[in-house]
Amino acid sequence: MDLLLTAVGWIGAALLLAGYALVTTSRLSGDGVAYQLVNLAGSIGLMINSAYNAAWPSAGLNLIWAGIGAVALVKLTRAGVSK
Repeated sequence: MDLLLTAVGWIGAALLLAGYALVTTSRLSGDGVAYQLVNLAGSIGLMINSAYNAAWPSAGLNLIWAGIGAVALVKLTRAGVSK
């Protein structure tokens, strides 16, 4: 179980970094669905890993990060945006 949750955390971190790098290099739109999905998945992965390791400040941060991503996805879906 430790190995699985460690992998989940590393994948989450990689997704967040990849999303940031793609937006920074203009390869992905910062206000699009793809970026929000990458952020949501990454933050959930880090939240799971942080909670498992009792790193509560990080788990809380990533819970809020995931919430922001979820709200953004709902708004984009309602607006019919598919960037």
